[in-house]
Amino acid sequence: MVIVVGNPANTNCLTASKSAPSIPKENFSCLTRLDHNRAKSQIALKLGVTADDVKNVIIWGNHSSTQYPDVNHAKVKLQGKEVGVYEALKDDSWLKGEFITTVQQRGAAVIKARKLSSAMSAAKAIADHVRDIWFGTPEGEFVSMGVISDGNSYGIPDDLLYSFPVVIKNKTWKFVEGLPINDFSREKMDLTAKELAEEKETAFEFLSSA
Repeated sequence: MVIVVGNPANTNCLTASKSAPSIPKENFSCLTRLDHNRAKSQIALKLGVTADDVKNVIIWGNHSSTQYPDVNHAKVKLQGKEVGVYEALKDDSWLKGEFITTVQQRGAAVIKARKLSSAMSAAKAIADHVRDIWFGTPEGEFVSMGVISDGNSYGIPDDLLYSFPVVIKNKTWKFVEGLPINDFSREKMDLTAKELAEEKETAFEFLSSA
């Protein structure tokens, strides 16, 4: 397994995969777990629960400010019962506005406040990412991971390194299939795919001229 963390993580990961064709491209992944963890924390803070009580948030796309943190399929444990996040929060305007921009820009906000990056949060996210590859995802839960987009069912072009919801078993990841995508999500997912396609084009131009 090759895990890429350095930014631009998705395109660096794709470039690494292209440069090592003998390694199966499914064995390359990039870290969007830090964004995933941040999305869980924002929901937990808003509802006064722990981040462990929130599951199945999704980070779609690029590890950049175009990423799309999606909680349409997320669940939260409240008084011992699992409830949809939209139903639990009853604050659609926050979920479609400030929540998304907070997660998208959290890294920059941490650097601005501390004059340092969130190194410990990133280290924790890498450990989460590796643990799930090694031991698998818990039953009924999925996580976000930047992986090769080939064969996805969400209309994302092939040959991009894009963050998707995945489940992992026997050290092999699979896309979570069949999640309904509304128009709001579709637009955000396509926007971040467009940025990744542009990044890829720029990177490969450099590679071919090197």
